[in-house]
Amino acid sequence: MRARFILSETWTSLRRNVSMILSVMLVTFISFLFIGASVLLQAQITRAKGDWYNQVEVVVWLCPDGTSQAASCAAGVAPTDTEIVQLQDLIRQELGDDVSQITYVSREDFYNDTFLQQYPDGTYQGRTLTAADMQDSLRLKLTDPTKYQVVSEVLSGRTGVEAVVDQRQIFDPIFAVLNRATVVTVVLAAVMVVVAILLTGTTIRLSAASRKNETEIMRLVGASNWTIRLPFVLEGVVASFLGSMLACGALSALVKVFITDWLAQNVQWMPFITQRTVWLTAPVLVVGAMALSVVASTISLRRYLKA
Repeated sequence: MRARFILSETWTSLRRNVSMILSVMLVTFISFLFIGASVLLQAQITRAKGDWYNQVEVVVWLCPDGTSQAASCAAGVAPTDTEIVQLQDLIRQELGDDVSQITYVSREDFYNDTFLQQYPDGTYQGRTLTAADMQDSLRLKLTDPTKYQVVSEVLSGRTGVEAVVDQRQIFDPIFAVLNRATVVTVVLAAVMVVVAILLTGTTIRLSAASRKNETEIMRLVGASNWTIRLPFVLEGVVASFLGSMLACGALSALVKVFITDWLAQNVQWMPFITQRTVWLTAPVLVVGAMALSVVASTISLRRYLKA
């Protein structure tokens, strides 16, 4: 009987306060759209890092024939096959726990498989280059991509080694930009959450004020504090639930239009989040919105009803 009464009061309140309910829905929608966007952006960064960092390698550029700026290439000649084998043995001995795979790439292979893929006519900065202008290299796959510094300390400056390059350095500026974008969306989301709490509390308090006589009668007939409060709390929960569902739907549409149907089709080298990521995030957003509404409503009603 009590549950039926509470649901009836909630429904009555929803019908009487449509405009206020719409305002709570709208602010919840905007707030959790920003929150969801920041969560999805961080998920995108994490996914890209995991995929790229597992593929990147440490490139050990061997000395070229001719002049080089590196002191370790003062001889002016590329290392011989024997010296390259010795260098590989050194890596296995001193870096066996850090390097899982060593791949030798000759200058001819680099020219045919990499350089000509980027510059089909063989012209770079106004010069036509050949395989003789390239360098041999060793590609090292690390067991832990963060151990680059250990590899660099062992190999840098050794005779025959011109430079040691961590390919992660190519991606770090991209991740830095994405991380800054995440910070911006988090700040905006935090501001909107504060606005949502204030507006939800104010809306519920106005709803309670419009039915002050009814709440006074309920108090006189012995209704408990929670029996009086609960219809108003549920009013806010319903509005927040609808607003958060709209936010999830908007996030799903944005991911489909801008990522699945556009970016993923034009940028093949980056892994992207999918609808599955959105729907894994959705329950957290919905529950969070409802919990925020309960807290805001309870605090507002506690002060207003002076329970």
